[in-house]
Amino acid sequence: MTIIGWIVLGLLAGWIAGLLMRGGGYGLIGDLILGILGAIVGGWLTGLLLGRDMVNGFNIETLIVAVVGAIILIAISRLFTGRRVTS
Repeated sequence: MTIIGWIVLGLLAGWIAGLLMRGGGYGLIGDLILGILGAIVGGWLTGLLLGRDMVNGFNIETLIVAVVGAIILIAISRLFTGRRVTS
């Protein structure tokens, strides 16, 4: 996957994770970074737990892995920053 593909996937994953976690977003750059880091964390965790590489292109499987990783990062971030859900 090209760098443009990673950026688009990261932005999409960060945006979806922000919506699922119900709270204020982190802005365009924050969502992008969160999504890319989420893809890395999610890929590492699925490789560790399932024993296979699930981040192998721009597909729904990769997007799900990236979103799950981004959700984990959001949860960890909220634990340390004290940022809570706003209705």
